[in-house]
Amino acid sequence: MPCEVKPRIVVLYGSQKGQAESLAEGIAELAEEHGLVAELSCLNHSEKYNLEKENAPVVFIVSTTGDGEPPDNALQFVKRIKNKTLSTDHYKHLCYALLALGDTNYANFCNCGKTIEGRLQELGAKQFYATGYADDGVGLEVVVEPWIEGLWKAIKGALSKMASDKTDFLKGEAGDSPKETPDSSMPDVQLNLLRITDHQNCESIKASVETVSKLSTAASSSASATQTAVSDLRPAFPAGSSVLASQSCRTASLSTSALKTQTGNPGVPPVALSASLTCSLPPLSESSLNVPALPPPYLDVSLQEVDSVEQTVELLNKETLHAAPISRAVQLTTGDSVKTALLLELDFSAHPMLTYHPGDSFDVFCPNKATEVEDVLHRLGLHDQRNHRVHISLRKDTKKKGAQVPSYSSQNISLLYLLTWCLEIRSVPKKAFLRALVEHTGDSLQRRRLQELCSRQGSADYNLYVRDPSLSVLELLAAFPSCSPPLSLLIEHLPKLQPRPYSAASFCLRYPGKLHFVFNVVEFPACSGRPAGRRGLCTGWLFDLINPVLVFCEKDGSSGSPALPKIHVSLRPNCSFRPPSDLSAPFVMVGPGTGVAPFIGFLQQREHERKSNPEAVFGETWLFFGCRHRDRDYLFREELEGFVSSGTLSQLKVCFSRDDQTEEATTSTARPRYVQHNLLLNSQHITDILLKQNGYFYVCGDAKNMAKDVNNTLMEMIQTELQVDQLEAMKTLAGLREEKRYLQDIWG
Repeated sequence: MPCEVKPRIVVLYGSQKGQAESLAEGIAELAEEHGLVAELSCLNHSEKYNLEKENAPVVFIVSTTGDGEPPDNALQFVKRIKNKTLSTDHYKHLCYALLALGDTNYANFCNCGKTIEGRLQELGAKQFYATGYADDGVGLEVVVEPWIEGLWKAIKGALSKMASDKTDFLKGEAGDSPKETPDSSMPDVQLNLLRITDHQNCESIKASVETVSKLSTAASSSASATQTAVSDLRPAFPAGSSVLASQSCRTASLSTSALKTQTGNPGVPPVALSASLTCSLPPLSESSLNVPALPPPYLDVSLQEVDSVEQTVELLNKETLHAAPISRAVQLTTGDSVKTALLLELDFSAHPMLTYHPGDSFDVFCPNKATEVEDVLHRLGLHDQRNHRVHISLRKDTKKKGAQVPSYSSQNISLLYLLTWCLEIRSVPKKAFLRALVEHTGDSLQRRRLQELCSRQGSADYNLYVRDPSLSVLELLAAFPSCSPPLSLLIEHLPKLQPRPYSAASFCLRYPGKLHFVFNVVEFPACSGRPAGRRGLCTGWLFDLINPVLVFCEKDGSSGSPALPKIHVSLRPNCSFRPPSDLSAPFVMVGPGTGVAPFIGFLQQREHERKSNPEAVFGETWLFFGCRHRDRDYLFREELEGFVSSGTLSQLKVCFSRDDQTEEATTSTARPRYVQHNLLLNSQHITDILLKQNGYFYVCGDAKNMAKDVNNTLMEMIQTELQVDQLEAMKTLAGLREEKRYLQDIWG
């Protein structure tokens, strides 16, 4: 008998940090269980696929990076399809579905996905499944999981229609009358929480997360009555299946009444139990679970003893990486401020060819904390092998689509180096990692809880106890002491340690051979799963480096302290977030807190230009700055006031959110607390600069709150000044973005 040929699908991804790639790989792996053959490729690898002749359904998984930009490995594809010479029927044969990943904390939500979809439709491509817009601001899985679940029915419907169309075409060729295929032949797919096309709809997603989790839990709870309780779920679940796993006997033995109070010894008062990272309550603890498929292992990892323990491995790319000593360190805030803001000056005199411009940023390459690396080594039982060489290769029997050996594995690295410089051991564990950890957890209650956290029913708990507090892998392992994963599992699931970006806060001609940057020392508070607070990885490391010689002033010049260590940095040019090249163009800057950093460089450059071009006409410059207290965290106060005195800065609008609260309460007009309040007070001037003088608007700082508030305020100002509705105001803002006159440098 002839061998049955399975239908094909093509899965293409564009991914910056690996999330879209991981989802694409998962879809490709699941395809086989649905009787399909999936061809997986990165969008930029055009030699591996050919959309111009593709007659199979194509699934796109794309993320967005920066200010709405495509990921690096999708840039060539986006540029290619934007070619204006392509005809409107270029992709008329193409049948596609698209899942876009984004974050509503950033203005251009899912912009790359929207760009690709819009262009595909302009070129005649047909959509066979509703586009999913997954929001990392509330958890990608809220949209991703139901989208993938419904994808298979949609693919089969698309394949059926394509086969029907082909048959009708062949009949037509033979002289028969082709039969019309009604629109109803396309799958009628109802996607919960997927039709998200703007920020307003995304807000409803956030309110729905907990409700969806409760509904899923209630539905599965009713099904649990027909499930047989099992005492231990050690056998691996069937790969690729969605499995209902009832609670263990030990969990079931804890009734609802027993969960309310618990006492260990006679005479000891009962202690009320509450949900936490390691403990769940009904209905979740009594529910059957939809546990994801076990990710297939794909790496072989071995440790080889070496004759010498010396492991002098150069960091990353020597061509773009520069070792720069810290020449000055200044604390800009007082000791009683809520946050600690520091200014560091790097000495680039050893790199005379290295230049930067105001608005540019740079990456700082920091190691994992030494004590945490030691903890991981002990936890894996590998402390005595810390100096052994790590050898990583692909398993010969791996079924993982697109499996690759990590790029750093080609280096001659030790285990200590791997954990210090290569793996992001502070990363928040993904659900797939939790699922894999289940297989290496001995205690049945701990296994059950890990299953809950990676299940669909436990999504709310996962967000609450793992994702939202940014729990690290090490903190998770500390909470589940019976879990002992192998080293290969960490290498397979932990992302590569990423450098941390910072904005340049100086102008190179003002400080030749030097570069300034400013940052707050990030603090993660204690929480369930984190008994004690901790500092951010890079900011904590930098603080420890410079703390012995920290200067508590803003004066220029050397502190006279001993030489500080070098740090490794790499410049990241930002060709759009720059002051206007036209000196006569006015511009507005909004930068509360450390968001003021790039604007110090802007104004230092403007001051230099005014001195160099005394006859030139310069446009207005406005800066909106905000902080908590005038006397504690007013960063660069003397320099900013100096810019005003010299005429470099036309208007400086400052506000202090925690000062004069009592006085404000007794006055009829409260002082502005935040930068958006000051913007409203100057609405007419700002909209005039933007809409009548072709000016520029820059925002730098927190994406989750400030940038959103500023965007909404700007939209309100445009509505008021132009007397238009919200839709027209949104179109006006979109036009400013398109013209690169509304620019953001924001972070989550």
